[in-house]
Amino acid sequence: MTLVRRFNNQVPDIANIFDDFFGGDFFGAPVRQVRKTSTPAVNVMENEDEYVIEVAAPGMKKDDFKVEVNNGVLSISAEMEEKDEQKNEEKGYTRREFCYSSFNRSFAIPKNEVDEGKIDASYKDGLLKIKLQKREEIKPKPARMIEIK
Repeated sequence: MTLVRRFNNQVPDIANIFDDFFGGDFFGAPVRQVRKTSTPAVNVMENEDEYVIEVAAPGMKKDDFKVEVNNGVLSISAEMEEKDEQKNEEKGYTRREFCYSSFNRSFAIPKNEVDEGKIDASYKDGLLKIKLQKREEIKPKPARMIEIK
């Protein structure tokens, strides 16, 4: 079996060459970069009382997210829609641009470790934070002295 390596940077993108040369799109607006989306970065942390999942998602709103638990799987998904419309009645044109992006991440919750009724989520400053409280039975117990009789 042979592996073929392809180099994307060897052939210039013709559309970008024309856009750079003419300095804008057909309607005179500056060329907008195509929004490249990917799955946001996620941090997963554990301490004595809980698991914490942080999702870096700047520019989104709290209502864009959907967080749910089903059969021991925590699913985080989001959909975002951007619309840009410009009209010029005098010149007789309308320009509309739409951009849709979405992602979905799923995490297996450790079996019998998390109280599914005590999962909290908050979104602030571009960071979605989900806290999964551990069950009391599995939390480390402090050492206690046993009285000798």
